[in-house]
Amino acid sequence: MSDTCLETIRHTADQRYRLIRGAIFGHIIGDALGVPVEFVPRQKLQNHPVREMTGGGNRGYPAGTWSDDSSMTLCALASLTECGGFNSADMMERFARWAQNGYMTSTGKAFGIGRTTAAAICRFLRGERPPECGGAGERDNGNGALMRILPVVLFNFFCKPNAPEEEKLQAIYQVSSLTHAHPRSQTACGIYSFVSEELLRAPNRSSIVSGLERASEFYREGEEYPHFSRLFSENFSSLPIQEIKSGGYVADTLEAAVWCLFNSDTYKNCVLKAVNLGGDTDTIAAIAGGLAGILYGDTALPEAWTAQLADSGTIDALCRNAAEVWR
Repeated sequence: MSDTCLETIRHTADQRYRLIRGAIFGHIIGDALGVPVEFVPRQKLQNHPVREMTGGGNRGYPAGTWSDDSSMTLCALASLTECGGFNSADMMERFARWAQNGYMTSTGKAFGIGRTTAAAICRFLRGERPPECGGAGERDNGNGALMRILPVVLFNFFCKPNAPEEEKLQAIYQVSSLTHAHPRSQTACGIYSFVSEELLRAPNRSSIVSGLERASEFYREGEEYPHFSRLFSENFSSLPIQEIKSGGYVADTLEAAVWCLFNSDTYKNCVLKAVNLGGDTDTIAAIAGGLAGILYGDTALPEAWTAQLADSGTIDALCRNAAEVWR
């Protein structure tokens, strides 16, 4: 275990477990809600909205099936726990096992892998160094890093509470760059980190605003700031749904997830709002669900949905293991 994990003890093991469980299960429930309606147009969902955990869809999976968003998140969670910190080779090896052998999947086989992620894993399997595997072009700014960055935020929060901001963000960027190395994807993960960290410190709605304010101040002079400036505007939360995009572009995904968090008052309402935006439903609901799971806590997760998740015992064990190690 890395020395950083011995730096400060701020929570009991049970408190860490509850926070980690709320975030991780919140993320995976959102993913599973979105799987059956992935890429369904918004208008169709407005007429026939998702209200509960269901199965079916184009793939015909049973209710509670989760996708690549959760598989890669669990790979990252397991790697950070078992290595006691970031190990690029170990994490990429787990991503490759997921893609090739169905490791950390809900069905025994990977599905939903994105173009940029697939290309990065192929480079790794060809022998390229993990830090150099991620796509760095303008077109490599899908949401495939943002959707799995939550475990790094949690690790930083528990294991590096006194570390400089730049050090914590460097870990975020390194993990993002395994698959998505463009500064825009890194910045999106960084903004998400600021918001998540504020919610972990104080789980209330004002922390959403303070997290965005911290992010805005940090990135204001950067080249990527204009791509996220709308998210930092005072009227962002009051934008009408028609102005919220729900595709796979990383800036749009981050906006949609935060907008859903602003415009809901319970965990359930947040993830259902995210799913019913249509488009990249599983990823947007997963990212919104992770934030809402932190905000409202693990007791706010609908028990019926938690019980329906595929392999929920494994997910819970991973959360408990992290809570024991990250101290």
